[in-house]
Amino acid sequence: MAMVHDQTAELERVRNILEVRMKEKPRRYQHSLGVARTAVDLARAYEVDEYHAAFAGLTHDWDKVLDDHELLARAAQYGVKVTGSPTRAVGLLHGPVAAHELPHIFEGIAPEVCQAVARHTVGAIDMTPLDMVVFIADAIEPGRRGDYAERLRAMVGSAPLEELFFQTFAQGLVYVISTGRYLYPTAIDIYNAYAVKRSR
Repeated sequence: MAMVHDQTAELERVRNILEVRMKEKPRRYQHSLGVARTAVDLARAYEVDEYHAAFAGLTHDWDKVLDDHELLARAAQYGVKVTGSPTRAVGLLHGPVAAHELPHIFEGIAPEVCQAVARHTVGAIDMTPLDMVVFIADAIEPGRRGDYAERLRAMVGSAPLEELFFQTFAQGLVYVISTGRYLYPTAIDIYNAYAVKRSR
């Protein structure tokens, strides 16, 4: 669904607020703009709400400006559930924490936008089309470099959205394992849930 004037104006307001919030992190700001643009392109390709995709893309890293101590404190304050080690998973908390805060900052923000923001870090076994769009956009926005990004970009519009999400999620697992990073405990369950669906 194409955006109307009021939605375009609201997104510009969000972008302006985001620019101020990320003034000390210009690369993060540019990344957020890239994710928003890519999310809109994906939304058009897969008939997902463009406004919601853009809003979630702009705000997906809203709390990336917080340090680890503050993220952990806010996660505890909001009752964000962490599977496994909170200190190991702190880099994944910015999405769920922001999902609790954004409704207090942007009145009328859609719940599905907040959910997409919450899920863009680790995914879920029941991703919605909007969730998938934002997750994929985060991985393939123009600032991302590498053969994996080119391969995933080439699938846009030709592969079903769920397959594109699965390939993106799988690539993320390969990266985490190959670099010896902490693997969030739910990752295997999510991978297996979508792998089983593909084999039916």
